[in-house]
Amino acid sequence: MKIAIQGELGSNSHMAALAMLEAAGGMASGELEIAACALSAEVFERVVAGEVDGAVLPIENSLHGSVAEHYDLLLAQPVRIAQESLLRVRHNLIARPGVKLADVRRAMSHPVALSQCRRWFVEHPEIEAVNYYDTAGSVKHLMASRAGDLAGIAPELAARHYGGEVLVAGIEDHVENYTRFHFLVRESGWQAAAGANKASLAFIVLHRPGTLVLALQEFARAGVNLTKIESRPVPGMPWEYVFFVDLRFESSNQMDAALAGLQRHCEMVKELGRYVAA
Repeated sequence: MKIAIQGELGSNSHMAALAMLEAAGGMASGELEIAACALSAEVFERVVAGEVDGAVLPIENSLHGSVAEHYDLLLAQPVRIAQESLLRVRHNLIARPGVKLADVRRAMSHPVALSQCRRWFVEHPEIEAVNYYDTAGSVKHLMASRAGDLAGIAPELAARHYGGEVLVAGIEDHVENYTRFHFLVRESGWQAAAGANKASLAFIVLHRPGTLVLALQEFARAGVNLTKIESRPVPGMPWEYVFFVDLRFESSNQMDAALAGLQRHCEMVKELGRYVAA
């Protein structure tokens, strides 16, 4: 099975893909081929083109918030959400074998990871935080550079994959740091997961006073529980917005009723997926 991720091998997305698909299908890690992509748009393109069986992408972090680009791509591309998972995020200081903490003067990582380790950098003012495009990519880079004063901040998997060594584990500010991932598949051939109890939708309401309120009331009328709402601008249409919502439900009939009611108040409704809540 070939799965696309955004970022380098050894990243949190790589870890999430292994955990999600091994748990779902009982696969061993050797049965999964991970296709690392530089850009999220490339990940979607490979799914749509059938070059991969699916993709695992982050949609939301409990501290940093939503990944806006991925919401936009979900709306624009013919893909569906087949599964979701939660990954506990741990940031580790990783260096070349033999390098000591006292040797480190620069620590590289993605800006979001660096921002989640502010307290550690305050406690170590001699170490400069350096922005890099990817967490696991920082470890890949330092292993190739052979610099003795350089470290990366990344998942433990990156150290194992590239041959680095964890100098300090768990340097994140908050222990309760989770990222929610979606497993995406091509729209053609998709069907709701067995036992699905959660759905994601996107919709644009009609331009009438109170339409958003009326649209949201349809969820309550159908007995489904709104767990998240997010708005994003519509490309090419200034001051127009699309709403993304997550819903919990007990039966498919509830969701069907909610969708039917929603259609009365919207110019566009897209079901992004029905799946089992993580």
